[in-house]
Amino acid sequence: MSSDTSINKNSPTKARPASLAEAKRQAKLLRSELQKDGINIAHSKSLELIAQQYGYRDWNTLFAQYGNQLSRDWQIGDRVSGLYLSQPFEAIILAVQKLADGRHRLTFQFDEPVDVITFESMSNFRSRTSQVIGPDGTTREKTSNGQPHMILDL
Repeated sequence: MSSDTSINKNSPTKARPASLAEAKRQAKLLRSELQKDGINIAHSKSLELIAQQYGYRDWNTLFAQYGNQLSRDWQIGDRVSGLYLSQPFEAIILAVQKLADGRHRLTFQFDEPVDVITFESMSNFRSRTSQVIGPDGTTREKTSNGQPHMILDL
């Protein structure tokens, strides 16, 4: 790997993947990209590298962070931020409906309208949306590039 993509264990990042599924997707992509360069690594090694990239000792430590999270009880009026259709946002929660499977249907009012079209010559600004959010802060629904429609900063 080149020096700009190497892992510096002395200064780990503060972020973490939005979900375990996202971390696994990143590991799969890393493995695929390395294979294109003639470097073959096991899937488990790519998981370890992704965990280290986010500042965790190993995959098991990263995995435990998700397993140890408590389910969030969302409230009307909560302030949230994150990504909606890959666009950053800040919003207030207008409505909450707890679903049986640990998910929540939340209605968000964005502080600033979010342009949900990435095509340069078009725009479609959205001020409000309702999404079903899982315990990991993401939607099950994904865009064509595999990203969840919404990723909340937890």
